[in-house]
Amino acid sequence: MRKTFLLNIEGKNRDRLVEASKHDIRKYVKRERSRDLPAGVDFWDFDCKFGSNEATAAVVHFATLMALIDTAVQEGAEQFYVEVVTRHGHRSVRPQGAEAASAREEDFE
Repeated sequence: MRKTFLLNIEGKNRDRLVEASKHDIRKYVKRERSRDLPAGVDFWDFDCKFGSNEATAAVVHFATLMALIDTAVQEGAEQFYVEVVTRHGHRSVRPQGAEAASAREEDFE
């Protein structure tokens, strides 16, 4: 999904356009995650870019995408560009000692 969302359209409420853009992104991600996984793939992962336009878009983590949209809206942006591309995800095995160390660190916090 590569799309520029306009936030100021004549006759349309800005807040509704923001919510519609978020809905489109979530709908795309849900549709992609429901696809069958190829052999040797553990999950669907997403490469994301966000910016005011395609030329200035920077690589971001998918989990921060909605917060970035909210920030752009609060700053009064006229539009924003989102790119969400599906890729194969492979789980990596954590070393056994790392799990025990992180559990012990959580006990002290």
